[in-house]
Amino acid sequence: MTADGLTGVKALVFDVFGTCVDWRSGVAREFDAFARAHGIAGVDGPAFADAWRALYQPQMEEVRAGRRPWTILDVLHRESLDRVMAGLGIKGVPSAALDELNLAWHRLDPWPDTVEGLTRLKSKYVIAPLSNGNVALLLDMAKRAGIPWDTILGAEVARAYKPLPEAYRRTAEILGLKPAQVMLVAAHNDDLAAAGRTGLRCAFVPRSREYGPNQIKDLEPERAYDVVAADFRDLARRMGC
Repeated sequence: MTADGLTGVKALVFDVFGTCVDWRSGVAREFDAFARAHGIAGVDGPAFADAWRALYQPQMEEVRAGRRPWTILDVLHRESLDRVMAGLGIKGVPSAALDELNLAWHRLDPWPDTVEGLTRLKSKYVIAPLSNGNVALLLDMAKRAGIPWDTILGAEVARAYKPLPEAYRRTAEILGLKPAQVMLVAAHNDDLAAAGRTGLRCAFVPRSREYGPNQIKDLEPERAYDVVAADFRDLARRMGC
């Protein structure tokens, strides 16, 4: 489908971790440098990144389920980092050094097509993140990577973590738009399915190496979406930019 069938769309909002940026390689790189600086041996950077990321959904679920009050992702990531370090038996690292490692999520690299594709899309549409990341995290990331958002909508703006319906509905409301005027762009079928249930339009862009060379999920669209694109450059072309 081309933009001809999507004339009502006024804003594109984007999943960030995995869709816009390569979290696994970035966290692995930062941990490898951290390990060298603190004399930590025998821990693989990508495996460390995977272990840290594995706590992402369980930590947010505590907030989504109401078992703890609203807590931003930076805090959840920091708590998860302590758990991963303890699980690996790594002790004696100063808290300030761990605080700095936690900022690895602020310093992730964009995929090669991200900035060009977003810049083209920005010429016609409002573009913004619809991420579980908090504002400071997403702002730091955008400044470092040159991501040209029109506005930063961190999770604390909607005060809801995806895939809760409120995360999608409130984002449209904040932009002053109806859900059908907003399209979520994501590399994750579950995210898009949740967005679609709230009335957002959906675009699938696969990131076949998000989880490394042996990725087995989200390689293909699992349902019919408004747009399926090879990357952000292809998405821009399909959206008439």
